[in-house]
Amino acid sequence: MSVQERKQRERADRERLIVATARELAEQQGWDAVTTRRLAERIEYSQPVLYSHFRGKREIIGAVALEGAAELAAAVRAATSTVDDPRARVAALAHAYLDFAARNPAVYDAIFHLDGGLAFAHEDTPAPLKDAFAALMESLAEVAGDGIHPGLFTETFWAALHGLATLTRARRLPPEHTEQRVRLLVDRLAVT
Repeated sequence: MSVQERKQRERADRERLIVATARELAEQQGWDAVTTRRLAERIEYSQPVLYSHFRGKREIIGAVALEGAAELAAAVRAATSTVDDPRARVAALAHAYLDFAARNPAVYDAIFHLDGGLAFAHEDTPAPLKDAFAALMESLAEVAGDGIHPGLFTETFWAALHGLATLTRARRLPPEHTEQRVRLLVDRLAVT
C-alpha cells in the first residue's frame, strides 16, 4: 500500500469516526449537544483536524443524514423483500419506516428535520436520499391506483408516515394505536 493510499484510508477512518461519534452523541443527548469542540474531545483529535473533514456542524448533520438514508432504504427493502402480497408489503414498509424513526430519532431528525445542507427533490439530490425514496416507491408504486403517478403517491404516503412518526415521537399520538393507523393507511390508500 502506498503512502497516499494509507493517508486516504486514515482520512476515511477519521471521517467515519466523526460521523459515528456525532450520531452517538446526538442519540444520547440531542443535536444541541453536538458541537465541534465536544466531537474533537471525544474523538481525541484537534478541532482543526475535524474542520479538515467537515466545515461545521451542518456538514456533519448532512453526513449523518446520508448515512441514515442509506440505512432507512436498507431497512425498508429488508422488510419488504420477502412479502409477496402488495398490501402486506406496504404494511411491512410502513412498520419498517416507523420502527426506523423510533429507534434512531437523532438520525431521523438529521434526515428530515435539521439543516444538513442537502437538497431534496432536486436534480442534485444526493444518491442516498434518492435511493431512500426509491426504496419506498418500489413497494408503493404497485398500489398507487390507476391514473395516479407513482411518485406522487409515494410522496403522499411518505408524508403520512412522516406525520405518524413525528407526532408519535412528540407524544401527540398514543403509540398503542400505531398498528390501527398503519392498517388505516394501507386500507384507505393502497389499491390493488
